[in-house]
Amino acid sequence: MSCLPAARFLLASMLVAALGAPLAAQPLPGWGGGPDLYRMRDRHSSAEARIGRVEVVRFRADAAEAELGHGVVEVVAAPASTDNLLPDERRLKTYEAAVVDQLAKAGYDVATSDPVGGQVVELRFSTDEVQPAEPPHKPVSGEMTMGVSNRGSMMGMAVLVDLTKPDKALVSTRLEARVRDRASGKVLWEGRAQIVTRDGDERWGDQQVAARLAQALFDGFPGRTGEESQRR
Repeated sequence: MSCLPAARFLLASMLVAALGAPLAAQPLPGWGGGPDLYRMRDRHSSAEARIGRVEVVRFRADAAEAELGHGVVEVVAAPASTDNLLPDERRLKTYEAAVVDQLAKAGYDVATSDPVGGQVVELRFSTDEVQPAEPPHKPVSGEMTMGVSNRGSMMGMAVLVDLTKPDKALVSTRLEARVRDRASGKVLWEGRAQIVTRDGDERWGDQQVAARLAQALFDGFPGRTGEESQRR
């Protein structure tokens, strides 16, 4: 018996009844892991590879570099659109705090208030389920096969014992920011960062996700003129 990843293991037994000469051993469907088990492991590995990866897209307006990264800035919630539900206020504050921290590192004055000047960062975050949760696993399942030939008969059975809990859903969280000049309303810079995490994973609570997205979004701010994409 050997252990497989994710605590899945295969328990197999074979019964051979010979009527004449001994029957040569025949491979059974699913023996040694089987194609179904391998596909299950491949899907799990592919999903796990997506977790924690951040995709970033940013755009800086022409000639805006001299205006960015200094002066007074205020972070506000972006105006709600018809296809965007208002986020939970507590969660939004978590993302705002993470962005304020990155703006301070970029050189902005985040402690001073200027209601008529400076710049405004409009912030929006959203979540979406990209892969549903797995259905409950069957603790015990298996296959049985029988065969008859001129050399004898055979009956085989493979039993899969799966004691793991089903994976929870994969959730995509997206953070969007737009920097405007307060007086003119001109957009100077905008970007979005997106990450995939496992629902309920303690390693990826709101604070961890907010910090990861904000850091990736404003890394090297304000960046180059035009659009740039990154995956990290």
